[in-house]
Amino acid sequence: MITKQDHKSTTLCGNKSFIWGERTYVMGAINVTPDSFSGDGLGYDVEGAVRRAQQMEEEGADLIDVGGESTRRYNNLPAAEPIGAEEELRRVLPAIKGLSKVLNIPISIDTYKAEVARRCVDSGADMVNYIWGTEADPEMLEAVVEMGVPVVLMHNKLGHRYQDLIPEIVEDLRAAAGRALKAGISREKIVVDPGLGFGKTADQSLEIERRLSEFQTLGLPLLVGPSRKSHIGLVLGGLPPDQRLEGTAATVALCIAGGADIVRVHDVKEMVRVARMSDAIVRGWRPTDWA
Repeated sequence: MITKQDHKSTTLCGNKSFIWGERTYVMGAINVTPDSFSGDGLGYDVEGAVRRAQQMEEEGADLIDVGGESTRRYNNLPAAEPIGAEEELRRVLPAIKGLSKVLNIPISIDTYKAEVARRCVDSGADMVNYIWGTEADPEMLEAVVEMGVPVVLMHNKLGHRYQDLIPEIVEDLRAAAGRALKAGISREKIVVDPGLGFGKTADQSLEIERRLSEFQTLGLPLLVGPSRKSHIGLVLGGLPPDQRLEGTAATVALCIAGGADIVRVHDVKEMVRVARMSDAIVRGWRPTDWA
């Protein structure tokens, strides 16, 4: 049974230990897609992806998340056609291989295909960010068990009809984590994500952010990805993704206050600063050279 999170729990990811509750960890997003909703798609530019990831590491990112398939259709934007595993691998494998040679922080692969996850972990990825929370590929949990890596289980659904939004998402994530545990994934390797913008309207995403603390009843580390999301643009009068920095900063700070353990962002330098200031207030974190 999953109960309230023990904030002394630790997850080993690659060569890094994530001590939950100590501070907020920042995940930098690298999209090797031609049509990223956030406007930062690097396509097949492997050198560009490597440079960007190195910059993120220098700016304070704790891990890098690589995605090869657009999630536009989940973010109130014109839908992108789903791609097959072969095309996704053509996009992400060169990036994963390149990043694994130069980064000193863990790499996550953002996918819902077991074949892609396996090939990427074999090529240097340290975590699987599964955007369908055990639902899309019946082989994914088995693959994660075999690979022995941590997994993010994100809530997602087709459509956005709910009887009672937060309790339903909490229970869906509890069920997903239960399936992962039953499959043989150890509890300390499971992270959950409520899936802002994925099967949710703008108002529903705002409600999740407002009530984020309720997800702590799952007793698992919580990842939140508010960066540049469409609901921020709507609140701010239709701003495009590249002008949502301040809105993202406000959202990240409030998500940390609500209990987020990892924030997935595009603007790493700025959001690392937001996270550290928020942690100083919320978690009592202090820099090592604090007088």
